[in-house]
Amino acid sequence: MKYRLFTLISIILFCTLWHHSKAQYYNDPENHECLKCHSGQAYTFHNELMDLEEKKLMNPYFILDTVALALGVHNLFDCTDCHSYEYVTYPHASNLKLESLITCLDCHGGDESFASYQFEKIEEESQKSIHYQVYGDNFTCSKCHSQHTYAATARTSSDVLEIVDYSNKMCLSCHNNMNKYQLVSGHENPQLIQVHDWLPNQELHFKHVRCIECHTEIVDGLMVSHNIQEKAKAVKNCVECHTTNSRLKSSLYKYQNLQKRSETGIFNAVLSNESYVIGTHQSPFLKLLSIIIFLATLVGVATHTIFRILKK
Repeated sequence: MKYRLFTLISIILFCTLWHHSKAQYYNDPENHECLKCHSGQAYTFHNELMDLEEKKLMNPYFILDTVALALGVHNLFDCTDCHSYEYVTYPHASNLKLESLITCLDCHGGDESFASYQFEKIEEESQKSIHYQVYGDNFTCSKCHSQHTYAATARTSSDVLEIVDYSNKMCLSCHNNMNKYQLVSGHENPQLIQVHDWLPNQELHFKHVRCIECHTEIVDGLMVSHNIQEKAKAVKNCVECHTTNSRLKSSLYKYQNLQKRSETGIFNAVLSNESYVIGTHQSPFLKLLSIIIFLATLVGVATHTIFRILKK
């Protein structure tokens, strides 16, 4: 029994130290062959043909954020776990750039250890989306979820504003970036402010509500719907969110971590929720208390009036 306990503790300690060392490994580009080039604005290499040391600017789309990389869900992987080992030599062979990128299901599909994440169902829903209908197989998971830096914020954060900010940045990284937008669209990037000019208090909505709340079809059983609807089907009815049966209860507020936080009571959940939207929460206790106060006020006014009349 003691031996098993010692072995278990040793494994946990080893994994912890290894995870920490890997994170530090990515945070120190000088100790990583790939990041020596792919973490800076410029890179240096030896030109064997001319026998010279040369320095060139790195393509901005190939510059990696080492901090985000260390915090991402794939931070335990090395670059060559997903990329060809042939990339270790420079200049990289041109045919390598034509290889198809690994998709989420290539690793996570059919794996029981990831069953709770429902990758297959997400794939089915994403293929119904307007993105897939228009761009087909060219629109992969990586268009929104960078394999390098993706973090499961919705599952791990207890801060609604952080979840909203992270999610919206994924959408805006393309829809607010003309260069990336043209990679898949081929037409002019719409002006988001003008497109949403019907929305009152735009800034508040963009800060407190995710884009996908209005632009996806809610699917039971999935934490996040991946069926992005065409713009004609976007939600524009205020009552759908600002009501007792708000659609936000089936999307933004259905995360388990938020539900656990609200186990202490609806009253505390309302006060602690920085992204509270009118109509998405109603406390039965506060509702009853407000009715009692209102009735007590009426009784007080009536009693006062009656005594004034009798005294007069």
